[in-house]
Amino acid sequence: MPVSAPAARSTPVAEGGERGGRKLSQQQPPGDGAGAPGMEPGPGKEAGPPRFEPCGPWLVQVRFATGLTSEDYVSQKGWLSARLECCPLHPEGGCGFARHTMYARVYPAGCWIARYYCRRGHTTFSLLPEFLCSRLTGTLAEVEAAVAAVEAAPTQEAASEVVRPAVELPGALRWLRRRSRLVHAGLAAVIGLLPGLLAGQTPTVTGIRSALGAEEVLVRLRGEVVEHLAALPPPLGFGPRPARRRPKATALQQEAGPDPPLATR
Repeated sequence: MPVSAPAARSTPVAEGGERGGRKLSQQQPPGDGAGAPGMEPGPGKEAGPPRFEPCGPWLVQVRFATGLTSEDYVSQKGWLSARLECCPLHPEGGCGFARHTMYARVYPAGCWIARYYCRRGHTTFSLLPEFLCSRLTGTLAEVEAAVAAVEAAPTQEAASEVVRPAVELPGALRWLRRRSRLVHAGLAAVIGLLPGLLAGQTPTVTGIRSALGAEEVLVRLRGEVVEHLAALPPPLGFGPRPARRRPKATALQQEAGPDPPLATR
């Protein structure tokens, strides 16, 4: 797809699910007249495209390869240099594709994200710097450090005392478990995508660091699997969160109370 950023360093990716995108308008475009009677376009009005095109995941995020740290990105206002040469949905043009208003991230402070808007597709495209998490607050390096701390600690409770000392234990455990589950799911998928590099490795931060001989791996891996970011879970990829297993409705649950007496022969 002919989409580029400065020096052709941006790659468009898809993100499944409407919750992951930032859409400015909920207004439905004009129908194509193929529905119920009386729904044809009025005089002088053109039939617009369908609200959701049947072409797969909705394109809403682009990896912006800045080559900067989060501090440098903020101090140099890196969002001002972010560029998309054409619309990912309509590379042939004619869709009213133009630069749109930016939005601010909660963290790092002062960090803004550049966006473009496709008028025909009613869709915005965010240029996410490679060091920022997708669907989580903070940077990939910070999440990676937290998960590595969990892997190195004897228990999650012990890790929470180091990583989230100011948060009560239940909240700290939820915070750590959410990030550990997402990062490990992403690493398991990346191992399958890079068999020549990571075959046989365990899907842990510690294992991948050892295999690559690097102190930080998530930012590097995001660049290695650019073409597959649409399918990878956050915070590494731009796809949906992995589904959590839920107990079946038919599963038997033991009632609370003391154990029954042992049977005598």
